[in-house]
Amino acid sequence: MRFMVIVKASQDTEAGKMPSTEMLAAMGKFNEEMAKAGVIEAGEGLHPTVKGARVKYGASEAGVTRGPFNISSDLIAGFWLIKTASLDEAIGWMKRAPFDPGSEIEIRQVFAAEDFGEAFTPELREQEERTRAFAAKK
Repeated sequence: MRFMVIVKASQDTEAGKMPSTEMLAAMGKFNEEMAKAGVIEAGEGLHPTVKGARVKYGASEAGVTRGPFNISSDLIAGFWLIKTASLDEAIGWMKRAPFDPGSEIEIRQVFAAEDFGEAFTPELREQEERTRAFAAKK
């Protein structure tokens, strides 16, 4: 199973405060452990929302709002994409992440092709496979 681990934003991340050398070293060690175990597929931090935008789709055209955005529980500061056998295993890994007290993450399972049932036709499955293969070459 694949899981997206969402790292919630904070006052510090939105202010652009960078982690200490000690935090970067601890996070690097944690990521290396996940890599050696074959768990991590991707993981990145995100710039503050002042450098971002939101696109809201309407009936005729999409509207754009540029950041910064108010701090709320829906803002994220980073993510991991991990692969584990279960949600419990993903939780086990993430409980070891070297975050400061008060930090919060969210773990969400990523849909797999079989989760879509009959709506995901063989033609759509082939299209998805072509797209992934093309993206992997880039």
